Amino acid sequence: MGLLNSVSFQRLQGGLDAANKRQSILANNVANADTPGFKRSDVSFESVLAAQESGLKPTLGAKVTDSRHFQFGNVSAVPSAVVSTDETTSMNNNDNNVDMDREMALSAENQLRYNSYVQQLNSQISMMRTVIQGG
Repeated sequence: MGLLNSVSFQRLQGGLDAANKRQSILANNVANADTPGFKRSDVSFESVLAAQESGLKPTLGAKVTDSRHFQFGNVSAVPSAVVSTDETTSMNNNDNNVDMDREMALSAENQLRYNSYVQQLNSQISMMRTVIQGG
């Protein structure tokens, strides 16, 4: 296994991918704030990852020794981000449910989350560099 293929790196990469996807979804929500009938979307990653870590999902996985084998169970150490659309609420008279204040707050939270993922990734790379260089 390579240095950058560890579970922690994969989870950080999954977090960065989810933050990028979330930013795109939030920007789409803001862009369609005045579109009649538009329903906002959201991205779930951290809650899915936490559920996986706490054992709420099955952790039994099959070892695949041949490409023809069936894969079942937990085949990935990192879940993918899940995009969901809120069809049940309505914020405006035009049946739109985008709240600009909430979207801006979620965007700021997402930016902080993204920055923390990048900082953690840089910290792990720095530790590996120190170990490799022997200093």
